[in-house]
Amino acid sequence: MIFGKKKKETAVTPQLVAAQRSPLRNTVLPSAVEPYEKELYDRLRFAVPIIDAAIMKMIRLTGGFRVICSDEEYQDVLDRFLENVPVGISGRSVGTFVDNFLDSMLTYGSAVGEIASDPDSRRIAGLWIGDVSRIRVSGGKDPFSRQYKVIFPDGETRTVQHPENILYASLIGGHSLLRGLPSLSSILLRIYECIGQNFDRAGNVRYAVTYKPSGDQGDMVYTRERAQQIAREWADGMNSAKYGQVKDFVAVGDVDIKVIGAENQLFDTNVPVRQILEQLIAKLSIPPFLLGLNWSSTERMSAQQADILTSELEYYRRLLTPVICDIGNSYLCSVGSEAVCRVEWDNINLQDESALADARLKNAQAREIELRNQETEM
Repeated sequence: MIFGKKKKETAVTPQLVAAQRSPLRNTVLPSAVEPYEKELYDRLRFAVPIIDAAIMKMIRLTGGFRVICSDEEYQDVLDRFLENVPVGISGRSVGTFVDNFLDSMLTYGSAVGEIASDPDSRRIAGLWIGDVSRIRVSGGKDPFSRQYKVIFPDGETRTVQHPENILYASLIGGHSLLRGLPSLSSILLRIYECIGQNFDRAGNVRYAVTYKPSGDQGDMVYTRERAQQIAREWADGMNSAKYGQVKDFVAVGDVDIKVIGAENQLFDTNVPVRQILEQLIAKLSIPPFLLGLNWSSTERMSAQQADILTSELEYYRRLLTPVICDIGNSYLCSVGSEAVCRVEWDNINLQDESALADARLKNAQAREIELRNQETEM
């Protein structure tokens, strides 16, 4: 029968999910970042500039993109929306939203945003980046849906009424890219603090002026007055140097002037600092010279380093692509279109132009030789 009785739809529940969710119905995912952990990562980026620079480099290297609509009639409208959509108070365009979204995901391990709609026109009013430390994610009515709960400053927890407007993504396991770095960073900061203290003690030159009175009776009587006069004249000469005036110090008698700490040498911290920086950069997966660390005079990005970095960037792109498509599809739905979106990312170009040109030349030469061999065999 073509027009038969419609079958009753049943919810799909995988056996593994059913076993894991029994007897508890809703499984709450572990929180991506606690409030104290979020503050720790923020302070870590503030205290260690190389970590902040690496994250900003990764965001910029991820590159640009273009959203393609399946219906060409709505392409211009979609482009105008994506270029001008408000993003909180930080700016406009979906590119700004993606940069902030990726920044949160790299720093805290996950990111959450919201598509804010205008209740009057039912159109999208803008995009918003949320605080991941105040979001809790749990299972929904089926194994493939989520429920979001927001924790307010007063401790009250509320369930989000429209989870379809929430944009959520996380790294593998929901762990931050900075996980494991606070301990190493604390050692690095202690080394830098000790370097500053040593320069305060030995780097800032201080003098020891010693006046040795002679054994005659007159000199012994006025020893205190002469020492005070020497101290005043020496202090006046040192203070005059701050304003570019040079004053000679003239003293009568046995006066000895030495530099305090001139015999001591500062500790060489190049080896421990480099070892710690190597651990930090290994975790951040970015070549050191991109951060200004020229450890080798002939250092340049090799093909292996470019491939590793490219794989990292493509991984971030895979996480961002569904989020961008959700924004575009939501807008098309709000304007009454059934079209869908797809994302085309710009090519990742990490190699030198000369190396790329040389590679193209060799490929062309190899192709020419193959064609000649085929002609010879025929």
